[in-house]
Order: sequence, then structure tokens, then C-alpha cells
Amino acid sequence: MHRYAAFVLLLTSGVVFQLSHGVEVTVNDGEDKLCIFANLTVNFAVPYEKADNTSATAEFELPSNVTTDGSECNPKSSMLKINFGGHTWSVNFTLSGEKYQADIITFSYSLSDKAVFPDASSNDTMTVTFKPEITDVVKDTCYSCKSRDTIQSDMVNQTLWNVLMQAFVSNGSKSERITSCRADIPATTPPPTTHAPTTTTVAPTTPTTPPTTPTPTLPTPGIGKYIVKPENGTACLLAEFGLRIGLKLGEKYQEMNLDSNTTSASGKCGVNSSELVLVSDTMSIMLTFTNDSKKFHLQALNITGKTGSGVVFSESNTNLSLWEAALGASYMCNKEQNYTISNNLTLFTFDLRVQPFGVKNEVFSTAHECSLDDTSILIPIIVGAALAGLILIVVIAYVIGRRKTYVGYQTL
Repeated sequence: MHRYAAFVLLLTSGVVFQLSHGVEVTVNDGEDKLCIFANLTVNFAVPYEKADNTSATAEFELPSNVTTDGSECNPKSSMLKINFGGHTWSVNFTLSGEKYQADIITFSYSLSDKAVFPDASSNDTMTVTFKPEITDVVKDTCYSCKSRDTIQSDMVNQTLWNVLMQAFVSNGSKSERITSCRADIPATTPPPTTHAPTTTTVAPTTPTTPPTTPTPTLPTPGIGKYIVKPENGTACLLAEFGLRIGLKLGEKYQEMNLDSNTTSASGKCGVNSSELVLVSDTMSIMLTFTNDSKKFHLQALNITGKTGSGVVFSESNTNLSLWEAALGASYMCNKEQNYTISNNLTLFTFDLRVQPFGVKNEVFSTAHECSLDDTSILIPIIVGAALAGLILIVVIAYVIGRRKTYVGYQTL
């Protein structure tokens, strides 16, 4: 559900190594009540190639003149999106029970901004993602972290500090209660203890082999139907699929289904890039689609979540080339497919159909079928095999017939 957004600027006092700005932004929901609050400082270090084939690094900070257009507030998921000078910085929040967390930070920067990237050899817009350590924030409290936190992704560095953020604001008022980050909590050293030496006799035990329990087979995941609509508009992205992930956690491997019944969908649609964000009770997934004016494909996938045993995981790949189809068409694959996303993540899809661009009348356009579904190539193969078999039978029959009719010379 799309929401209205507004922003207010706050400048903090003091100048420290040019890292001086603190930007305060607020996002209001459809009832014009506060739903997201943030006051933070962000500094970026971005390497890029110059026109003379040399390398440079652009260092800049989140400026004061920002907007929050495109931010969203939903009961279980919210997104704060900060726009500045053709660049965007966004963070996705999810709520689970009485706690919330920041799942993904996405930073898109345009090399066409020559004030920031002088003499850049390209005008492309680049997108990188970060996994922040903002977890277990108690609902109706502000997350606070005065310490500096530098996160690196694809050679891009971002540093956050003096952060005060609250998502899922209740009753339209920012909370005065704080959930502090781990770096701000002073370490406590327990007093030393003296242990008297003891002698323990351990009774011999007979080693036993623990019984092995087979991993239960998961049922086929339910097919979810997901729609992205701009504010006061019609659908601009359609997706239908069942989804399962395979995770390698250390030496263990396990699979999890995306529960379509508890999954909420949000996202955004653009000219060259569209996003679908899915949030369930166990995982959050962001799929990024791009187009080159003729075809579209899935370029990036980011997933975070928690296993049934409480293990938190985060995997991503920003260099994919999957689900390709012509613009104005949809991509479809009814067969079960599996894709290796990273060394630790495998994606399984069932009855897949997506269209991230050119949706008309909120229905899928003509589908481009995957090779497993497309039977048109099988027909000539089957016909050719049948003809080859028929020719072989005729040749064998001819050879046998010749042997029977040839009797040679007979003795009188």
C-alpha cells in the first residue's frame, strides 16, 4: 500500500572531518500520521572509471536537500526511500511479532552526475545492496546507534553514524524509548573468579551411533499472486509463482518454502528498473528487474530471513540474467526450475510467470515460455526420429529380401 511522504531537515552542530550533516526525515501514512522517522548521517565512497581509463573515488555525504518520494508504510513491511541529486538510498524494514529489523539497504547512484563523478566514462545508474546489522528492535522504540558503522558492498563503502530511526510508528508519535545498537553498549568485564582444583573421575561410556532422521520432504509451495501498483494507479508489475529456497548453513543444508498465504508484496516500477519486495514471516526477498529497451531480465536477488532454528541468513546476487523475455511480453515457466544464486543459496520456482514492464489492463501479456515448457522444438525432433526409424526399417527389409531372392548357381 503506497503512502504519502514528507520530510524535514535538521542540521547537527559541529564539524568533524567534513562529516557534519545529520538529515532528519519523516514519512506519513495515508491518514497523514507519522509512520517512519529517521535522523542519520551517511557518507559514501564510490570508485568509478574516468574517460581517460584511470580510476577515481568519489567521496560524498547524504546532503540536506532530500525527498522521501516512493517511501511506503505497511503493517508488516515499510520502506524509507531518500532521493537526492538523481541518486536514491533506501532501507526496507520488516515487523515480526513485537520486534522489527532493517533487512536491506539499497543504494543507486547515477554516474551522469558530473558534480559528484567528474569525467566519468559512463552515464549508467549503478545499484548496490548492503546487509545492515539493525535487528531485534523492540516495537514502539527508536533504534539508536551513535557509533560509526562502515559497510562494504561491491567496492562501495558507506558509513552510518548518529543514527536514530523508528519504523512502524504507533499513534503517529515518535517514541522516546531507545533500542541501542551493540556498538553503543559498553562492555562489562566480569570479576575474576578463583576455582579450587578438582579431580573428576569419568565413568567409561560405550559409544553409540545416534539414529539418523531423514529430512522430511517439503510439500510443493503454494502459488502466490503478487501485484505492484503505483499510488492511485493501475498494476505495473505482475508475478505468480511458488517459491522454495535451499540454504547451505555450514555443513548443513535445508530448504524452506515461501508461504504465499502470509506474504505481502510491495515494490516500485521504473522505466529501466522495477522491484518486487516480498515479505513473509520467515524471509524477505527483493527481486530487481532491468531492461535494455528490447528485453527484460531478473538482474538482482536479495534475501534475508531466519530458519526455524533461529539462524539468521542473508544472501544476494546482483549480476543475474534470468527470466528473459521481450518487453511487452511476460516470462513463463510452469516446470519446476532451480537456480544457483550464490554458493549458499539455491532458488526453486514452480508455475512461474512474471511481467515487470509494460503491463496493460492488469493482465499478463503474451508469454515467452522457458525451454522446458516450449514443446515446439520437440515436434521436429520427434518427426525426424520417426522418419529416420522408418528409413532404417525399409533398408533392413530390403537387405533381407535381397538375401532370400539370391540363390546363385545350382549343381545339375
